[in-house]
Order: sequence, then structure tokens, then C-alpha cells
Amino acid sequence: MIYDPGLMVEKDDDVYPPSEDSILLIGSFVVRPGERILEIGCGSGIVSMHCALNGCIVTCGDINRKAVALTKRNMMLNSLKADVVETDVYSRITGRFDTIIFNLPYLPVSERGGLALAWSGGESGLGPLPELIAGAKDHLLPNGRLIVVVSSLMDRDALRSVLEGHNVRVLAELPLFFERLSVLEVFLYNGS
Repeated sequence: MIYDPGLMVEKDDDVYPPSEDSILLIGSFVVRPGERILEIGCGSGIVSMHCALNGCIVTCGDINRKAVALTKRNMMLNSLKADVVETDVYSRITGRFDTIIFNLPYLPVSERGGLALAWSGGESGLGPLPELIAGAKDHLLPNGRLIVVVSSLMDRDALRSVLEGHNVRVLAELPLFFERLSVLEVFLYNGS
């Protein structure tokens, strides 16, 4: 997709704002009209808005109640449609999708509360990635894919272990002064 800086995006101090990782993610993959998209951890809704703008059928959610409200406002501001729910990974998600997207909390820190949920991936930096992958088989359509953002700061052995046995492709990378971000496309071992 092509990042559209013209979209109207309100912000909230308690919600992760569109940042360079969001823009990297948006520009790293292609969608087709009618594609069923699930975005976990939608934050301001910027990625889901781009998917909707490109004709996708979008469901998105976040564990942060304020992010859910902000995404709904931003969708309305741009006359876009999405089913927006408060969810902890898949806890309130039903249905199956062609693509599941998650700009993970990928920093290896254990901060708690509010906005910290957007970046605090625990000691390994994997955050909810193991849960995302484990539950994907119940939420992906045949030949479906996961698209996630990971960081070079994550525990590399733990990341390799979680991705082992799956078909993984790097879609994009962004070197920053203290880390390298990568967008991964993951197809599950079972043919999804």
C-alpha cells in the first residue's frame, strides 16, 4: 500500500500515535479489494484506515479502550468502515481473515499500564507474538498470512523458536540508530 499523509488522524496521549514503524508497515505489503483484514493492536487506526481505503473488509481491535474509541473516531473522520473491538489478541475476535496484522509491542522491556502496552514486549521483546501465532490457525482463511513488525532488540533465539516451522519472508526493513525494524510475512506450516 502507499502511505497517505492526507488522512485525518486525531491523537490521544494515551494511544500509540502513527510513527515510523506504522509507515514502514503500511508501505510493506499489498492488499486487494475485498480482502478480509484483522489488525490487532490498532492504536490510532492508521494501518486499518489504509486497508479500508484500499477496499478491504476490516476488523481491528486493541487492548487499550482509548485506542478503540480513537480508531472509531478516525474511521468516521475519513468516512471509512471497520468493525472495531476491544480485545486482547484474539479474545473478542470471531471469523476468519486473509491477513492478520500486528505492529507488536516489540521492545524488550517490562513496563506496565496504558501506553506502555504499545511497546513493552516483556523480557524477550516477543510480547504477544507467541499467542498471535498459536491462535492464527483458528482465525486465518486457507492461504492466509500474518504480517508483523519485529525489532533487532528482541531475543533472537526466542524469535527464531516462535517462527520455526513457518514460512517467513522479510517484506521491509528500517535501520534506526539503535535498532533495525523488520516487517515479516508469516505463512503457517499447516498450509495457511
